[in-house]
Amino acid sequence: MNTIISAQELFEIINQPNVIVLDASQPGDKVGLTPKNPGLQILNARTFDLKNDFSDQNNPLPNTLQNAKDFENACRNLGINNNSIVVIYDNLGIFTSPRAWWMFKSMGFDNVHVLDGGLDSWLSNGYSIEKISKKEYPKGDFTAKFSSKNVVDAAKVNTNISTKEYQLIDARGAQRFDGTVEEPRAGIRSGHIPNALNLPFKSLLKDGKFKSEEERRELFDALNLDDKPLIFSCGSGVTACVVYLASEGILNQEKAVYDGSWSEWGQSDFPIIKS
Repeated sequence: MNTIISAQELFEIINQPNVIVLDASQPGDKVGLTPKNPGLQILNARTFDLKNDFSDQNNPLPNTLQNAKDFENACRNLGINNNSIVVIYDNLGIFTSPRAWWMFKSMGFDNVHVLDGGLDSWLSNGYSIEKISKKEYPKGDFTAKFSSKNVVDAAKVNTNISTKEYQLIDARGAQRFDGTVEEPRAGIRSGHIPNALNLPFKSLLKDGKFKSEEERRELFDALNLDDKPLIFSCGSGVTACVVYLASEGILNQEKAVYDGSWSEWGQSDFPIIKS
């Protein structure tokens, strides 16, 4: 099964006993996107609470990847097993679901997929939904095996400015990247990391779904990338994962996410560039 799957593909497997559907939606409006169907979920979906259950609560930065043990426990509480087939979606089409996908990949779990178009695509096909409600599940046996190659820290990104070992791709909008608008978070400088390239995550999407592989390839080709490993960054580590997932099957070099992203870099004394 492909990493990015359609509503029809999910419908065909959803009743298999080892298929677990996770709703990674976050409340409220995000980056100019508003959910069309708040309060609803795919029938029997389980809530993947990115902010409270699947982020490091001791880190002041938003959405920070938690340690393997905490991730493992949170997955077990959702009844996820080592033999589960996990499908993730959100209610903005494609927004937080790639972040959840990347987290599973970073914890050594490969049988994880993203529903293209999210909840809206599921609804447009007339498939079953329900109101969101809190539920409890039999404890799963999920085992996390953290893969450090999937995530980099600020020190590595700072060193890379001079070594240029990696190519950094920033998923924020062009004006934020250029530093011509203020950052939405107070106390954060505007601009971008030296040597970074800009590929806004919204440019890879159309009507809440990923553009075709051919269209995505053209956008990546326009960056004139070489074979260097890639680091993806954004505002808080969420939309970097959209671009990361969009590159799957197109760019074959090693890939990682700068987890602190601009939320960390912009409030530090690391160098920045304004265009």
